[in-house]
Amino acid sequence: MKDTILLTGATGFLGSHILKNLLDNNFNVIILKRSFSNTWRIDDILDKTIAYNIDKIDIEKTFKENKIDIVIHTATKYGRKNESFLEILDSNLFFPLKLLDLSLRYNVKTFLNTDTTAYNHFINYYSLTKMQFVEWLKLLDNKIRIFNLKLEYIYGEADDTSKFLPMLIINLLKGVNTIDLTPGNQERDFIYIEDVVNAYIDIILEKDNFSNGFYEYSIGSGESIKIKDLVLLIKKMTNNEVTQLNFGALQYRSNEIMYSKANIKKIRDEVGWTPKFSLEEGLKRTILWYKSADNQKIIGDIK
Repeated sequence: MKDTILLTGATGFLGSHILKNLLDNNFNVIILKRSFSNTWRIDDILDKTIAYNIDKIDIEKTFKENKIDIVIHTATKYGRKNESFLEILDSNLFFPLKLLDLSLRYNVKTFLNTDTTAYNHFINYYSLTKMQFVEWLKLLDNKIRIFNLKLEYIYGEADDTSKFLPMLIINLLKGVNTIDLTPGNQERDFIYIEDVVNAYIDIILEKDNFSNGFYEYSIGSGESIKIKDLVLLIKKMTNNEVTQLNFGALQYRSNEIMYSKANIKKIRDEVGWTPKFSLEEGLKRTILWYKSADNQKIIGDIK
């Protein structure tokens, strides 16, 4: 019998892709959302899940009414939409702590947490709260299997259009006159969404080979590329010959991370996961999605 999985963040970019994969593999999936959540990413599969609106109920009801085997926590607030630090604290620390407490009380066997690769956790409220929750996971790992996935920069279809890569692709497809950018010497590890989802699935399939404890894995391509080179590559792949790229027009952010690359040896050795998509293949799929007339209408409708 397939495991029953409780998934948070199912209406978001990562969560929606994980949900689709879980349903394709016949898992029983319960999702937590809000009654006012924008479900455009999962409208076509929402009737295949059990959904609880956490603004209407105490989330313990979810655990009382279902025998949950696995919790996958992807919900988060980045602070990009002017949320207060208290809202970010509630979403990224207090809410997952309640999930963890309920998981322990209701004998959930496995907890997958979505973490960030931020090297300086004091860059912003988001990074700090993510780090604080991980410390709690380490403290309470004796009664449950905990997998902490530190994600590099994810990209792919149906991402949030306020993020750098989707915004860049959309503007290059539109052929805007100019795009102001930093000098672009930061190096980042970009990982395609389907590869990231497969990491979650592979861990679920291999979980019984692990005893209770805290296991942490970096999830990325294992390669890095300068932002400037990435921008030029996307400009070429979108066949854009009109947009002027103003590298150096913007300053680097305060505490800018100049280099980031995942070491994927541990997850490859212990779980058997490796990324399957090259940067060019992942970008090709992503650009085609944003180029689709139907998807352009969706993006326009949700703004």
